[in-house]
Amino acid sequence: MFEQAGCEWCAAWNREIGPIYPKTEEGRSAPLRRLDIFQPLPDDLANIVPGRFTPTFVLVENGREIGRIRGYPGEDFFWGLLGELIEKLETPERPAEPAGGA
Repeated sequence: MFEQAGCEWCAAWNREIGPIYPKTEEGRSAPLRRLDIFQPLPDDLANIVPGRFTPTFVLVENGREIGRIRGYPGEDFFWGLLGELIEKLETPERPAEPAGGA
């Protein structure tokens, strides 16, 4: 979660989702790390671009960005969008997609 001080949408997420997030299946599949957009990134996220808007939720697997949610669209939309991202994670049943694209 990329955030910044004074972000009202970050505060809304913290109120509505923050307390329950680590207790959910989604929270266990995608543990939350909080990063200030104005601070240097940790080495393991050096290739991730934080963006300008907060909050921004970036799902990363093996150092590669899987997808992101820009902003906080409210509780109902957040869970649906997060679910779509988590479906893209590599699992034993769903190996990584080959590199490349069309």
